[in-house]
Amino acid sequence: MTALRRTTGAAGLLLMGFGAYVLLTDAHIRDPRDVVISLGGAIVLHDGLLAPLVLAIGLLTNRLASRAGGRRILRGGLIVAGSLTAIALPVLLRPGTPANKTVLPLNYLANWLLLIALTTVATAVILALRRRHLRSRRRGGRTKRTIHDRSSPPASGRSGHDSP
Repeated sequence: MTALRRTTGAAGLLLMGFGAYVLLTDAHIRDPRDVVISLGGAIVLHDGLLAPLVLAIGLLTNRLASRAGGRRILRGGLIVAGSLTAIALPVLLRPGTPANKTVLPLNYLANWLLLIALTTVATAVILALRRRHLRSRRRGGRTKRTIHDRSSPPASGRSGHDSP
């Protein structure tokens, strides 16, 4: 076992011990079983809904973007949209109106939808520009040069390396 693995394992055990200590001694936690039930619900939600959803979106993205050559662009747009959603979710799921209307004075649902729409449009524009650029390169007959793609063969008849 490497030293890094041992150190990481020890840090994890210390953090779990601290979490158990806080769970059992914190005055704000009335019943530790409620915390365990909440954590179990979070695990079921993650493994039963979020992980399969992310995998399905990744598979769909991989299939759709393989022809367009824009997987990175599409993934970037999805990461931005997912991050915006993760940040906005607590406010969007808050039930009812707050007691103090100045705490959350904006229409967060409309603003979140606007940001998701802007992200979608920006991703689509970048994908379209990339496709246009790739099409113009193909029509012009220009290809990306590599190290081995030279206009004339090397004088020695080998792969371009000098030999004694």
